[in-house]
Amino acid sequence: MNRIALATIAALALAGFVGGGLYVIQKGPGDDRFAQCRSGRIGGDPAHLGGPFTLIDQTGATVTDGDVITGPTLIYFGYTFCPDVCPLDNARNAEAVYLLDERGYQVLPVFISVDPERDTPELLAEFTGYMHPRMLGLTGTPEQVRAASRAYRTFYSVQDTGDPYYLIDHSTFTYLAFPGLGVVEVFGRDMTPEEMADRVACFVDSV
Repeated sequence: MNRIALATIAALALAGFVGGGLYVIQKGPGDDRFAQCRSGRIGGDPAHLGGPFTLIDQTGATVTDGDVITGPTLIYFGYTFCPDVCPLDNARNAEAVYLLDERGYQVLPVFISVDPERDTPELLAEFTGYMHPRMLGLTGTPEQVRAASRAYRTFYSVQDTGDPYYLIDHSTFTYLAFPGLGVVEVFGRDMTPEEMADRVACFVDSV
């Protein structure tokens, strides 16, 4: 998938959220080193989000949060069988990373599957390969995935209909994390690739 296709997909994304809720905790500008980078719409105190995890990457290797978050990292929870939201959101994230690449910022896009029953490392490698050459796909045991989801306070719920093509309701936030700092911002679905790239660059410059 080329960048034009990614931009087209991202432009079709509908604003809104699937599952989960917003958390808004206002802080004074003097308390926040990244105040100039925030939109004030979503986030507030992202220090309450994120934490240790152990998962399996798209090559089958076991990795921890310390292995993954070694620089600016965009993290999204979803699943490869998702018919619309996940491809659109990840295409948007990938396009933002392409824009950041052009500006000299190295940002890692990460896709964590909440569907460990179907999302094998091989499927994740195929999915992420369409999006961006650096996008990292992660899965794990159901217990490992639940632990990672709890750490980031994401929501997901399997629609257990007995159909092998079941759907999963899930939250749709993208988290910006840094090593040593953890999550510093949360982006919603209404963020364009250009806006996300500008905001991420601001955070990187402010570290």
